[in-house]
Amino acid sequence: HGIHVRRTGLVDEHVRQHHRPVFQPPVEHRVLGKQLRDMAAEPADRAFLEQAWDGFAGRPDWSWLRKPESGLVMVRGRTGGGGTPFNLGEVTVTRCAVSLATGEAGFAWVMGRDAEKARLAALFDAIWQRDDRRADVEELVVEPALQAREAEDQASAARTAATRVDFFTMVRGEDAE
Repeated sequence: HGIHVRRTGLVDEHVRQHHRPVFQPPVEHRVLGKQLRDMAAEPADRAFLEQAWDGFAGRPDWSWLRKPESGLVMVRGRTGGGGTPFNLGEVTVTRCAVSLATGEAGFAWVMGRDAEKARLAALFDAIWQRDDRRADVEELVVEPALQAREAEDQASAARTAATRVDFFTMVRGEDAE
């Protein structure tokens, strides 16, 4: 089963007839902290999410809206970052949706086939929507993830700087006229 992104946000007739939950998050939900969505897409954060979940007090009751499923999405690129878009290739993603007993729905799309990572990201997404729990998620998940990303960015910049070569031109005395 491939994953198909609905650009129109319209629910197809089959879903409407069978009252299945729609996977497309509502517009107001898409403003969820960009940091949480970005953190969930990072390739190596499953252990971090598991640790955060294990330390999360008062874990809510939840149920599946859509169990994890993997598929392919097309990745597009632009020459020089601003040129004409082209299809770069396909990437494997896993998506899922959960619902808290209090009614909030959480959604996650993560690169790779890690269903547990998608589940945890969706749970934190749903919990984040609760005003009384948002600060908990930001403190235990979002802020540490952003700090870890910043540390990795700095380490990467340091590794890159260590390989930097400065080219310069020396002028010989007779050419310095």
